[in-house]
Amino acid sequence: MPGEVWYVYLARCSDGSLYCGVARNVAERIAKHDAGKGAKYTRGRGPLVVQAVRKCMSHGMALRLELAVKRLSRDGKERLADTVDGVKRFRALQRSVGSAQQRKPVE
Repeated sequence: MPGEVWYVYLARCSDGSLYCGVARNVAERIAKHDAGKGAKYTRGRGPLVVQAVRKCMSHGMALRLELAVKRLSRDGKERLADTVDGVKRFRALQRSVGSAQQRKPVE
């Protein structure tokens, strides 16, 4: 539905790994992960701690940004999770995903 706000989040699992997902309500989604009802990857790896969040204006944009994050190396994801530099990096990644979508030919 147009106008729905979605978020891409990066969360640190208790084993130190990073998990990226999308949600309309990040706090609710993290609670589901912690309860063992979230993604299979996060089961048994809780509690999760949110490291970074980006707002997206559509579900499609959030999914594209999530995919771009998941394609990053572990080091790249760690840089996004960095509280000092992560916001700028996340914003730049979001812009690059958005501009790639704009360049996509219409069929």
